[in-house]
Amino acid sequence: MFADNQKEEEEEEVPIHGDLLEVVLSHLPLVDLAPACYVSRSWNDAVFSSLANLSEVKPWLLVHTQGIMSSRGRTVHAYDPRSSAWVKIDSPAMKFKADLRSSSSNFLYALSSRKLSFSLDPLHVSWRQVDAPRVWRVDPIVAVVGSRIIVAGGGSEYEDDPLAVEVYDMESGGWVTCQSMPVILKNIAAPTWLSVAANEKTMFVTEKSSGVTYTFSPDTKTWEGLFDLRADSGVFFSTAGFAGDDMILAGLIGHFQDVQGASLWKVNLETMGCELIGEMPSEFVEKLKGENSNLSSISILSAKDFVYVYNSSDPEELVFCEFSGHGGCRWGAVRNILWTDARRVTETMVFSCGRVEIADLQGAMKSFNRKFVVKPIA
Repeated sequence: MFADNQKEEEEEEVPIHGDLLEVVLSHLPLVDLAPACYVSRSWNDAVFSSLANLSEVKPWLLVHTQGIMSSRGRTVHAYDPRSSAWVKIDSPAMKFKADLRSSSSNFLYALSSRKLSFSLDPLHVSWRQVDAPRVWRVDPIVAVVGSRIIVAGGGSEYEDDPLAVEVYDMESGGWVTCQSMPVILKNIAAPTWLSVAANEKTMFVTEKSSGVTYTFSPDTKTWEGLFDLRADSGVFFSTAGFAGDDMILAGLIGHFQDVQGASLWKVNLETMGCELIGEMPSEFVEKLKGENSNLSSISILSAKDFVYVYNSSDPEELVFCEFSGHGGCRWGAVRNILWTDARRVTETMVFSCGRVEIADLQGAMKSFNRKFVVKPIA
């Protein structure tokens, strides 16, 4: 009798496959799709078909926290907009001799007097350490252009040239000294006042309040400019980044005590002209202002067809814009689950953004032999 019942149950079980399986998989977070690829070849095909046709991968927002007083270790949490879910990333511990910083959305680094530590992979589980630049710097601007790391300005008062520029070639190794930063940037050559954007060939440095922009080429080791990157006469603060091949400019309109709006523009790299992508809806501008209704500066993180915008001094909520193929954009917001009163006092918070694929998750899990774990957060 028991055998008959078991046989009936097995006959009633219908395997999920084809279009139905793809639909089911389209509702799963990316962290669950990574192991699902190993179930069978048909499941692996269904996972990638689902991502291509029903629910594509979207750039993750990563929040790195670092203790202010003692520990230089970090914790990492990530937001996946595809599934609207937060996850905690546990990876092999690494401690830093200096403050953790971010640049160009997906480049993390820590610069001390002796070493430059940096990471370029989307999940930031792999790190390299090289000798520090020859010039000791207090607060330089740092960017990656192709296979080269540019460290510019920020030289200490004891250095002969506080605007010195050095370039590290990740392929050949070693630092090369280049033309110094333009003198006009002498009193503002720090990330606080300068926006840095970079593609495979050029670094773009923009003064955030005026839109004054210079470019630097590591091939020629020289600067060019000045360019005017003020997209609108009403913009009082702007910052730039690259979303894929497109340079994106985000700007605040009005006055820092009376912000009237915020917009995104696409920059024409040949003419340095700006084309409006979209105006941020007023309800999202209010989210950026936060509890104190103060919005004097913004920062952006960008990857292909996706931009996160946040209040530099109060990143409790981040607004995102997803570009469509027809020239429009979709706005949304995500609450920063790590922004608490306790963390404000004891930790610094650094943001990065990158396109995390299934292969990145699988590669990290394999490389670190189960020491890399991604845990969903309820």
